[in-house]
Amino acid sequence: MRRCTAMVPAPRIELRSPTGLAAVTVDPSCGGRLASIVMKGHELLVTGGPDDHPMLWGSFPMVPFAGRVREGHFSFGGHGVELPVNLAPHAIHGCGYDHPWSVTTQSATGVDLRIDLDWPFGGWATQHIEAGADGVQLAMTVGNDDRPMPAQAGWHPWFRRPVMLELPSARLYERDGTGIPTGRLVDVPAGPLDDCLTALTGDPVLRFVDGPIIVLRSSCDHWVVYTEPEHALCVEPQTGPPDEFNHAPTTVGPGRTLTATFTITPGNER
Repeated sequence: MRRCTAMVPAPRIELRSPTGLAAVTVDPSCGGRLASIVMKGHELLVTGGPDDHPMLWGSFPMVPFAGRVREGHFSFGGHGVELPVNLAPHAIHGCGYDHPWSVTTQSATGVDLRIDLDWPFGGWATQHIEAGADGVQLAMTVGNDDRPMPAQAGWHPWFRRPVMLELPSARLYERDGTGIPTGRLVDVPAGPLDDCLTALTGDPVLRFVDGPIIVLRSSCDHWVVYTEPEHALCVEPQTGPPDEFNHAPTTVGPGRTLTATFTITPGNER
């Protein structure tokens, strides 16, 4: 079983909003992830630990790419690039989710993290995690001080059931037989999803049974929605669709970075 790679695990960090609304646990050693979000006394996430598969719990950062890269291969700058295939037959979710992040600053309500990216281009990523007065605020920036490279950023939260998801109107990327988007946009079907959506007309809303109503907001214009598991569902903001590196990747490099934001806040009770 794959585990997080920190040789000497760093202590988890507990953050609390000044209003008492939210308590957030950050695990720097296991991918710089949110290990827990308790909001209005209700745990929102599937919790876990370093012996659990790092793709399957908490809310982890996806960087320097999000979702699948077809067969772990793409070309950039006229050169072919090979990535480790970690969900056969594709590479998935980058290299930040199972590597340790360093703590650069910390307070009672927030923490800043940084990682040097372990992939062919090098580069770095930072995260800011804040338990704010109105909810949880996240920001991630990816860059490279030495050379151009393709980049994506996003988050993969595992929200625990029972919960109902309300999705605004959107379009869905059609998938081929291997789970990679074809580039064609279609209507969102009824039934279980494991798909990338775009052109949302509003914010996704989670209604936890016997718990709070939660609104998800992001600067990202793509969301992967995964509703197949019985114990959880995932609503994942990301800066582009899966396999973007094989189509029209965003480029970062000296003097140019990519930043994404994501907030998890309470909604209005009816």
